[in-house]
Amino acid sequence: MGLELKQSLKVSQQLAMTPQLQQAIKMLQLSRVELEEVIREELEKNPALEEQEEDAAPSTEEMAPGQASLEEDMRETPSEPEPADTAEVHAEDSAPDIDWEKFLENSQTGHTAPSNRESRESDLPPLEATLTQGDSLFEHLMGQLGELRLDEAERRACELIVGNLDDDGYLRFEGLDGDPVIHVAAEAGLTLTRAESLLRRVQRLDPVGIAARDLRECLMVQAEARGVADCLVGQLIRDWLPLLPQKRQPFIAKRLGVSLKALDFALRELAEFEPKPGRRFTGEPPRYITPDVYIHKVGDDYMVSLNDDGLSRLRISAFYRNALRSGEALGKDKAFIQERLRSAAWLVRAIHQRQRTIVKVTESIVKYQRAFLDRGLGHLKPLILRDVAEDIGMHESTVSRATAAKYVHTPQGVYELKFFFNPAIAKSGGDEIANEAVRTHIRRIIAAENPRKPYSDQQIVEVLQSEGIDIARRTVSKYRELMRIPTSARRKKFV
Repeated sequence: MGLELKQSLKVSQQLAMTPQLQQAIKMLQLSRVELEEVIREELEKNPALEEQEEDAAPSTEEMAPGQASLEEDMRETPSEPEPADTAEVHAEDSAPDIDWEKFLENSQTGHTAPSNRESRESDLPPLEATLTQGDSLFEHLMGQLGELRLDEAERRACELIVGNLDDDGYLRFEGLDGDPVIHVAAEAGLTLTRAESLLRRVQRLDPVGIAARDLRECLMVQAEARGVADCLVGQLIRDWLPLLPQKRQPFIAKRLGVSLKALDFALRELAEFEPKPGRRFTGEPPRYITPDVYIHKVGDDYMVSLNDDGLSRLRISAFYRNALRSGEALGKDKAFIQERLRSAAWLVRAIHQRQRTIVKVTESIVKYQRAFLDRGLGHLKPLILRDVAEDIGMHESTVSRATAAKYVHTPQGVYELKFFFNPAIAKSGGDEIANEAVRTHIRRIIAAENPRKPYSDQQIVEVLQSEGIDIARRTVSKYRELMRIPTSARRKKFV
């Protein structure tokens, strides 16, 4: 059989990734902070966009014609079937070009992005003037060194010590072996005894125990500062530190000749020590979450509402509107104004599409997770992206983008939207339960256990089975480790 070339026609559907469609997808997956940044950047580079203040809102009569015209010009067209890896955005890219002269002829105000922006107070200081940043560990210690009476060599040695602390506050010379004090003495030109004396002075600065060479030295410095170095606490640090995590209290108490009650008292005091003195200087600053959407209970129903506080109200610039309407802009100037107006309108539309999609996804989640909203974490239902996607008629990738880095305020607290998507774990009786709900049950069981006889993983399995939750022991062990809950041997208390 011979080979030949021939032409044929084939009809197929595909979705073209136009710039407008790419912008809509980008807006959908932005977090709230990122969206605010994009709006600020557009306000800076697009002269056709203006930020409208809350108190400058026009009357309903003035707003209506412009809004109606914009909705007519920007109404959605039927979307084409999309591939599995493309987000459904209702094919905004296929909308016809806008007749800007006609639109601006009817519009008095332009279109605004949804927002409830609070009016500014002129007497308030700028935001940057209210921000503060804590000192680093190095700055904190150098400030204290400045108050000590030290000669030049001693100051040089102390600076070497402070400058070679790791994130936990321990003295480490990167790439060098041996006792760090030897390197300090050699670099500063001091004797080893003098360098050791300076190290002890640094270790008693705030936080106490800083610049220790190991955990035992760190804890012992704190014990000396508390005046318990010669007591049972000091003896535990010096001689029994490796056995303490193993919960061998009866053996230790017998060897020391003390009662379990006295040993437990000493261990409680030791637990108040800080094994990582530099920890509070290296922790990440707290993140303040602003919910993107709220879920409120009204009677027996739950209502979903957007949180638009802080989002800028956008409108078309009156200056460019008048320039285009009066016919003063010609040639390149007119083309520039039209291009800027088109860009501004697509931005506003992409923001509206993003907000509508988030609301639709949240309303679908409310339908599936009503038991959680009513009774809490223990009643969280299994849910996957496909369930919500089929419910709202969108693609799974759209739901994934709409829930990424978005937060919701619920009667049970603030959660990321992705939190509500959990795989199912089989439950006796034919029902299913989400893995996050199982973790909640495990935490509850451990919190209610007898500290002297904590539950093993197998016993937790048996308790769960008695409650109708069928789960394997290895699954309980995995969830316990993910929640950073120690084993039953380490949870056991002897007094």
